[in-house]
Amino acid sequence: MSFVSQLKKLDAHPKINEDFFTRTLSGGLITLVSSVVMFSLFISEFRIFLTKSTHNELFVDTSRGEQLQINIDVTFPELACAVISLDAMDISGEQHLDVVSNVFKRRLDANGDPKDVGVKAKHGHEEIELHNETQEDLCLSCYGAEENPGDCCNTCDQVRDAYRRKGWAFTNADGISQCKAEGYMQQIRDQDGEGCNVYGILEVNKVAGNFHFAPGKSFQQAHMHVHDLMPFQDKKFNVSHVVNKLSFGADFPGVSNPLDGIARRQKDEAGMYQYFIKVVPTMYSDIRGRKIASNQFSVTEHFKKGDIGAGGHTLPGVFFFYDFSPLKILYTERHNSFLQFVTSICAIIGGIFTVSGIIDSLFYHGQKVIKKKIELGKFS
Repeated sequence: MSFVSQLKKLDAHPKINEDFFTRTLSGGLITLVSSVVMFSLFISEFRIFLTKSTHNELFVDTSRGEQLQINIDVTFPELACAVISLDAMDISGEQHLDVVSNVFKRRLDANGDPKDVGVKAKHGHEEIELHNETQEDLCLSCYGAEENPGDCCNTCDQVRDAYRRKGWAFTNADGISQCKAEGYMQQIRDQDGEGCNVYGILEVNKVAGNFHFAPGKSFQQAHMHVHDLMPFQDKKFNVSHVVNKLSFGADFPGVSNPLDGIARRQKDEAGMYQYFIKVVPTMYSDIRGRKIASNQFSVTEHFKKGDIGAGGHTLPGVFFFYDFSPLKILYTERHNSFLQFVTSICAIIGGIFTVSGIIDSLFYHGQKVIKKKIELGKFS
């Protein structure tokens, strides 16, 4: 019994006889308000507990020899698809000229709507009669640009390459039977006034490099990247564009691509739009442990004015220069701690109970003081 008596003395919550309770209207209102606040905070904390949280870590990127997937979707309202060329190159020396693999061009009318190109137009060009010869047996002229006797140029591109090796300007495509048969210039004329939507995927090495959209056929000349603008000597290029989407790698929850949706309208001054991109390798690990390898990036924009045309010094176009950060970010999804949830609930209940008790005490004693002064006639 003595042990039980000693244990009772440790009771931190002594009970008060109900006969001494005094219930007030203000106390009831405070209890009601505090109960509503307590319940609201409990629901909020419970929702936070059920929500997955994302933790991030930063470390040095040691990956080597990887490929990078660039997702592009860019619209040019004032440039025809027959004019635009997409090229990609990097500091390792690898180049992809006039990329067509996994990249598509959608012709747009003057209103920006996709154009129906299901029916192929008949241009009435002179056809090259093959007679009974196969394509392998065919040998068409290079129009004096042959490097060796017997060289053949069976396509418009082969004639163009032969001219380039000779250092000749390729100005009269309509005078080349191969180009007339392929409808090279007629295709450009037919698309005059149209726009173009270029979309798809670029696969490049994970090293610094650039990709760009520019008019004219591209080629390499004396270690220089050149675009042939001779067929467009009298044409002014409007490189206004809308970046519908640009991302590096797969999307992951919470990713933000800063160039998505931007539009740049060329006014009177022609030139080159340049975007300098800093890519940060990123790994996202979801709650089940599945990992998504991706990238985030920041961008700086610059517009370079200059002379445009076949003899100009600035190539009109839209250029994206990218480089990589040596650091890598790891995002990891986690469940919130149950113990932290219990601790928060206890803090909410205890805190509101204590604060409401203090407020109720102030109201109660304040009312008593005012009532006593009224009875003494000292309240004014």
